[in-house]
Amino acid sequence: MIRVLVVDDEALIRTGFQHILNSADDIEVVAAVPGGQAVGAVRRSRPDVVLLDIRMPDVDGLTVLADLRRLPDPPVVAMLTTFDMDEYVAAALRSGAAGFLLKDTDPQQLPHLVRTLADGGAVLSSAVTRTVVDGYLDNSHQQAAVRAVARLTERERAVLALVAEGLSNADIGRRMHLSTGTVKDHVSTVLGKLEVGSRVQAALLAERAGLLRQPGHREGG
Repeated sequence: MIRVLVVDDEALIRTGFQHILNSADDIEVVAAVPGGQAVGAVRRSRPDVVLLDIRMPDVDGLTVLADLRRLPDPPVVAMLTTFDMDEYVAAALRSGAAGFLLKDTDPQQLPHLVRTLADGGAVLSSAVTRTVVDGYLDNSHQQAAVRAVARLTERERAVLALVAEGLSNADIGRRMHLSTGTVKDHVSTVLGKLEVGSRVQAALLAERAGLLRQPGHREGG
């Protein structure tokens, strides 16, 4: 079972997400709490995935994210919001968030997105991907991204392209005919060479470097 913690200041949002996710056979919402209770709930419940509201009245979602990232064995954290993001998104991604979801995400897609997060994939709502990419890196960062991607081997670039598509390690392994362990090693090497702390950061660098638009890359396969 994938253990999920929902953190939001609105009880209706917490209840809605809990109902949707608990309807999946392989997902269990172990707790649904407001922001001030998030760290304690994570310590008690040991979730695999945390869905965290990025802006809450009782505590800043970015502060909660930082607190969770400092835990000895931190869960995967994806940020929730109701609007196309601003500087909060870039700050969250730089702080190690594994994804970014709109609260009005299609309920039928939500369990799949949680599975992707639990399996090591990156999740970024398509409605805001361009906004995030444009706001995340300026021109100087774009040039640095191109140089960083150029240092990767051909196989590492292929892995990075699939990471940027949001594929999990298992999915990348099936696509490239590699074991999940080998994929994990490649992803770790890629993150190290790119000097980033998360798959989402790597995906944004790949996008800014133009990797996904190269002739050798084929969308979805």
